[in-house]
Amino acid sequence: MTSLLTLIFWLLSIAAFGMCAWALVHALRIPTRAFPAAGKQTKPLWLIILGFATLFTFAAAVNYYGAGMGLPSLLTIASVIAAGIYLADVKPAVNEYRGGGSSSQGPYGPW
Repeated sequence: MTSLLTLIFWLLSIAAFGMCAWALVHALRIPTRAFPAAGKQTKPLWLIILGFATLFTFAAAVNYYGAGMGLPSLLTIASVIAAGIYLADVKPAVNEYRGGGSSSQGPYGPW
């Protein structure tokens, strides 16, 4: 039973790492001016938050299965919350300001 619980928490920590990494990559791809234009915190602040979140969740994913740590740490939980806030609130707001054209855009506007 203990090994099953350890495996479940390890899989959850890998999912948390994937979520934080996805949020960080998205934040890197958005132009700097998009964050204040959308009324959100600055891009450097979000990069710092998501960078540390990715680091903490990576450390949790690496340590879980090998070291048999118990429940997720407070930093791992805070990292998942930070990435969740970014993905649920900031990402939709700044997606409008992404550079480049869209595949649904024609030469005279949307199709």
